[in-house]
Amino acid sequence: MAVREGYGEKQAIAVLRYARISPLKARLVLRQIHGKSVGEALYILKVMPKKGARIAENLLKSAIANAEQKGLDLDRLYIKKAVADRGPMFRKWLPRAHGRATMLRKRLSHLTIVLEEREEE
Repeated sequence: MAVREGYGEKQAIAVLRYARISPLKARLVLRQIHGKSVGEALYILKVMPKKGARIAENLLKSAIANAEQKGLDLDRLYIKKAVADRGPMFRKWLPRAHGRATMLRKRLSHLTIVLEEREEE
């Protein structure tokens, strides 16, 4: 995994593009885990009854695996950044009464989770 601009050696990232969930719904879940330790965040996502929680849980596990590959200490990891950006929209037409049609918009998201080692004090 290449180091991206602005990400240091003590960080691991995971990106999910084109997730089939609206960014608004994904942000509701990601705000709950921002700044938390990795173990605490996994527990929160496990018990949260939302579709976005399942998606974010898999993405967080991927970020943890990336951190493990980089040799980071898993006990000191915390979620530095968790964002849901807007992706493209599927647009299709639904037939309605009297010969009309209504546009359906299926919104997609790009999710990003950045993990960082907490500095010891």
